[in-house]
Amino acid sequence: MGPWPGGDESWPTDGRYDRELLARGDTRNVIDRFRYWTMEAIVADLDRSRHPFHVAIENWQHDMNIGSIVRSANAFAAETVHIVGRRRWNKRGAMVTDRYQHVLHHPDIASFVEWARDAGLPVIAIDNVPGSVPIETVDLPERCVFLFGQEGPGLSSEAIEAADSVLEIVQFGSTRSINASAAAAVVMHSWILQHARLR
Repeated sequence: MGPWPGGDESWPTDGRYDRELLARGDTRNVIDRFRYWTMEAIVADLDRSRHPFHVAIENWQHDMNIGSIVRSANAFAAETVHIVGRRRWNKRGAMVTDRYQHVLHHPDIASFVEWARDAGLPVIAIDNVPGSVPIETVDLPERCVFLFGQEGPGLSSEAIEAADSVLEIVQFGSTRSINASAAAAVVMHSWILQHARLR
């Protein structure tokens, strides 16, 4: 979007608007309702309607999928994204959505699980390992945290053992697994179908 039409005399006086964006235009990847708003105003508005599920990702390798998972978490209005393991992660796939999404870091699975227990949130691991239950057959808790592993190795054995339950996405083709960021989007949307108030 270009500069606000009509010049500065027609600018909105609402404090949510960014005067610099009004003057030069807003090229950010945000929905139209948030055009010309400050980043702080957008985050505050999102905070009033975030869903009560969290997303956690083990970060032991330099996985490009983490950014894409953060982007999907923002799209589905997840409460918070948790990075477990290495603090640094590849933000390219997030497409700047990490600025609008709460992201917390936990140094290891033990500290993450302790946080989840203190918050009263069941940890639901997502991986197609022996004993996992098809996500299509369960009622997902309204308040929970979904835990995803890295592309390739999946979740660590420590994460699997610490989880309250382990779910998998039913697949019908020849590949052993789907892309980690695609799996995360499927799981978040499954939660949406069960719990979100749709327009």
